[in-house]
Amino acid sequence: MGLILIRTITMFASMFLFSFAMSITPGPVNTVILSTSLNHGLKRSLPYISGATIGFTLLLIFMAFGLQSLLTQFPIVLKILAVCGTLFVCYIGIKIILSAANISISNAPVEQMIIPNFKDGFLLQWLNPKAWLACVSGITMFTSIENPQSLPIFIVIYFFTCYACLFFWGLCGDKFSVVLNQGNRLKYFNILMGAFLILSALLILIDFF
Repeated sequence: MGLILIRTITMFASMFLFSFAMSITPGPVNTVILSTSLNHGLKRSLPYISGATIGFTLLLIFMAFGLQSLLTQFPIVLKILAVCGTLFVCYIGIKIILSAANISISNAPVEQMIIPNFKDGFLLQWLNPKAWLACVSGITMFTSIENPQSLPIFIVIYFFTCYACLFFWGLCGDKFSVVLNQGNRLKYFNILMGAFLILSALLILIDFF
C-alpha cells in the first residue's frame, strides 16, 4: 500500500513538473502573451491565453488517441518511445539552461500589433513545433497499458498547469516584465526551468523501469 502511494505521488509530481516546465519556459506562445499583455493589459490577453490552452489540450488529446492504439498493439514501442522522449526532454532542459538570458518584445511579428484573439491562440498551438514535440514526449512518457487512467490524469493536469503558466506570463507582461529582464534574473529562471525538465524526465524514467 505504501509503495503504491509513493508511486502515485511520484507520477503526479512528474506530470506536474513536466507540464509546468514545458508551459512556463519562453516560447512563441509565451512571447505573444507577454507582448500583448504589456501593450494592452492582462484582461485583453485572456482570450488568447484561453485559446492557446484549449488548442494545446485538444492537440494533446488528438495525439494521445492516435498513439494509444499503436502502443496497445506493440507494447515494446512504449518503452522505446519513453526512453527517446526522456532523452529529448533532457536535451530541451539543457538548451533552456544554456539559452540567452533576455526577453525580446520588439521581435514579435507585425501582425501581432493587432490584439491576438482566441482563434489566434488556438491556431498557433497547432502550428507550433514545440507544442507537437511536447505532446509526443509527454504522451509516450505517461502512457501506461497497465494503468490506462494515467493519460487522462496527465491531460487534466496539463490543462490547468498550462492555463496557470500562460496566465503568469500575461501577469508578467502587465505588471512585472521588467523584473525578469534585470541583471541575471532571467538566466537563473532559465536554469531553474531547465532543471525542472531534466528532473521530471529522470523521475519518469526511474518510475517507468
